[in-house]
Amino acid sequence: MPAADFNMNEIHWLMDMFNTVDVGLVVLDRDYKVCIWNGFMENHSGMLPSAVKDKDLFDLFPSIDEKWFRSKSESVFILKNRSFTIWEQQPYIFRFKNYRPITGKADHMYQNATFIPLSNTMGEVSHICVILYDVTDEAVNKKELEEVNRKLEQMSQTDALTQLNNRGHWENTLRQEFLRIKRNSGICTLLMFDIDHFKKINDEYGHRCGDEALRHIADLLRKTLRETDIAGRYGGEEFAVVLLDSDKVGAETFAERLRSLIENSSVYFDGQQIKMTVSIGYASFDESFERYEKWIEAADKALYASKDNGRNCITDYKNL
Repeated sequence: MPAADFNMNEIHWLMDMFNTVDVGLVVLDRDYKVCIWNGFMENHSGMLPSAVKDKDLFDLFPSIDEKWFRSKSESVFILKNRSFTIWEQQPYIFRFKNYRPITGKADHMYQNATFIPLSNTMGEVSHICVILYDVTDEAVNKKELEEVNRKLEQMSQTDALTQLNNRGHWENTLRQEFLRIKRNSGICTLLMFDIDHFKKINDEYGHRCGDEALRHIADLLRKTLRETDIAGRYGGEEFAVVLLDSDKVGAETFAERLRSLIENSSVYFDGQQIKMTVSIGYASFDESFERYEKWIEAADKALYASKDNGRNCITDYKNL
């Protein structure tokens, strides 16, 4: 085979590979004008190479983050080193639609990219080549796994019946708040309450009604909370709330609002109206609490003082 024919075959093969390879290949000059545009880019953009050649990249694709792209490219032009980007940093460069059937839930193609310096005969970087990889499957799978793990973590921290924080998570949050206040000072109040005569509800109406009563109380508690407050089911019919940045006055206001809301509400179960009240105790943080457990004990003592005083009332630990 003559050398000329062999070279022509090589060029033909290279062009064939260039246009059929399953990655995007774009060559840009120093002014970010498109010089080369392969079949992958044509297929996903719907633009022919002839339509994009010598056109400004950012005019062709206004959705590109120009500031970010220029910053990434300039380092390649100046330092003459390759640069990489992954979808976690920048989900995509070109906003192409996702056509993969397996990961149909993704609206767009997630992309990794490599920026390669291309030197001229003088050793100057006159162009860069951007290689684009479709990593939609990998990205979607990772995001789905992260979402599953997030839900599992949330489930491990949530009381299944009331959807409040469970005791383990709530108590760990209180411990962290206790340590923070110990280090930095501040104010915080721990409030605890339980449903009066809850055993009677279970005995007269059954445990299904008792569960409905607990859900009802949890819903009312959520309506009373501020965004910064942290509520949990402490156990049985007992609940606890960490009132961040709340002193005695704030805690008293919160407690009365909650007590009144519960007293004036009803649970309806099997056609019967059931009224409930709660007994509440609270303890503001005090330097004398050596451990966070002592804080819980203080609020719990205030709660049981409310029960001893006739129930459906509020007690401040400082008044014991």
